[in-house]
Amino acid sequence: MAWIHLTSQEQLQEAINSNESKPQLFFKHSTRCIISKMALQDFERSRVIDSTSADFYLLDLLNYRNISDEISKRLNIIHQSPQVIMLSNNEVLYSETHERINGAKVQHILDEIK
Repeated sequence: MAWIHLTSQEQLQEAINSNESKPQLFFKHSTRCIISKMALQDFERSRVIDSTSADFYLLDLLNYRNISDEISKRLNIIHQSPQVIMLSNNEVLYSETHERINGAKVQHILDEIK
């Protein structure tokens, strides 16, 4: 998976602005949490996700919690960790947390919006 590391408010703004032309996916990950690590590994191992069909952002919550808070505020979604949020055409198409994060479901949604 070709992750883009989300490290600034400006980068977040660019991603949100780009969601009309290409879906944007945010994976909020706590690097010290085993549940988050397992969710990320399961998501990456799903191997069904076409990483060219969306931009995939990985957010390190321990270093960039302020960006996570901004995502929650701007998209009106309660902060969780781990958490995956997919935005397309100014609409949240997918938002799941913990063991409910599902790569096959993400790919299904991406296939439907092509």
